[in-house]
Amino acid sequence: MNSKCQHRLRERFDGLFEEGLIDEICKVGVLKKVDAYTELMAIGETIHHIPLIISGSLKVMTEDANGEELLLYYLELGDTCAMTLKCCSGSANSVIRACTEESAEILFIPVENMDKWMVSFSSWRNFVLDSFNTRMHEMLQAIDNLAFHNMEERLVKYLRERAMVMRSGHLHITHLQIANDLHSSRVVISRLMKKLESEGLIKQYRNKIDVVEFNPKEA
Repeated sequence: MNSKCQHRLRERFDGLFEEGLIDEICKVGVLKKVDAYTELMAIGETIHHIPLIISGSLKVMTEDANGEELLLYYLELGDTCAMTLKCCSGSANSVIRACTEESAEILFIPVENMDKWMVSFSSWRNFVLDSFNTRMHEMLQAIDNLAFHNMEERLVKYLRERAMVMRSGHLHITHLQIANDLHSSRVVISRLMKKLESEGLIKQYRNKIDVVEFNPKEA
């Protein structure tokens, strides 16, 4: 049995997973370190494993009919992807694309264990149901942003959420990357970023943005 896996799970999921479940996860799971900006799952891909985030963060996106990406939510420590779980339960292909936002440590669990653990371990069942509820809430927020908020409001919310996920107000990201995440154009994002900078909400550098409220000493 993988002692490193057991140590990392107990360290990160203390009190959440029962001991027997941790043993089962470490028997079948594969713990990997993944570089930043690595694609873990593509749209249409057959799903063989679900990711359990030990450290770092992932970005989960979908596409419209024209192939344009739309950010759905981020995954952080202790999260798994509800969309992946849903596809596993229905033996379907992936409807999302997932990539790392930073260097991450991820435990990959074979999908064939999902249904069995839902019956055998109450802590796993609760974890999966909570994941569904959390991700559903986040997707509803994404829809709400599209329907009821203007682009400037969406941009501010995006920058704040990204800073929280990355645990830093120093964001290494380009205007084009932001535009792709928000389903907008680089020209629109650049104009709005300039406005936010004039209002003192951000500072801009080459391929880097500082969110001032997360770096108050630098304001």
